[in-house]
Amino acid sequence: MANQKFAFLYALIATLIVFNLGIFMGYMLESSRLDKINNLYSDTQMELLDQVAQSDAMGILNLNCNLLTQENIQFGDKIFQEALQIQKYEDANRITSDIISEHKKFDLLRALFWINSMKIKQECNPKYHDVVYFYQYNNPSLDQESKQKFFSNVLSDLKQKEGDNIMLIPLSGDNDIPSVNLLEKEYNITEFPTILIDEKVKITDIKNMSDIEKYLN
Repeated sequence: MANQKFAFLYALIATLIVFNLGIFMGYMLESSRLDKINNLYSDTQMELLDQVAQSDAMGILNLNCNLLTQENIQFGDKIFQEALQIQKYEDANRITSDIISEHKKFDLLRALFWINSMKIKQECNPKYHDVVYFYQYNNPSLDQESKQKFFSNVLSDLKQKEGDNIMLIPLSGDNDIPSVNLLEKEYNITEFPTILIDEKVKITDIKNMSDIEKYLN
């Protein structure tokens, strides 16, 4: 009888140790991913501030439009690659208040990048197209989530195909960020998902890539 009690107690202690170890490892893994997102944000923030400074100084310093445009294209590619990486981190993590806060930071940076890109287009008339993808981040319905995944996959394929010809800028439209809200109001974005091309064309339904490509010629 004593042996049975000892075996039960041993099993209970072992179970508690494994359970708590699992919680600890999960916390450490989540913290690690959050740190990676935060580091991405810090690097992107510095690069964007440099981009904005260059754009603001263009008239004063007579900066070369070709150089400024190329820098903007490279940063646009970085935005796209980081969006893919952040999505992987978020898919692997629980969506917590910390994750949402970090996501908002990236949305703000992307909004600033879009505004800066519009300014460069006005000053330098480059050949690239701004393709802004507004989507619902918080609690989308199953149908909406499925539609957004389809939009995202098509846009990702389009970016791979078009390369420097487009600036693909994903923006969650429901994170209550004042600057994003103002942009949505300015361009009458009232539903998600919506694709806005060159601040002129709005698309809320697509069947394939050609539904977007026809506006890029």
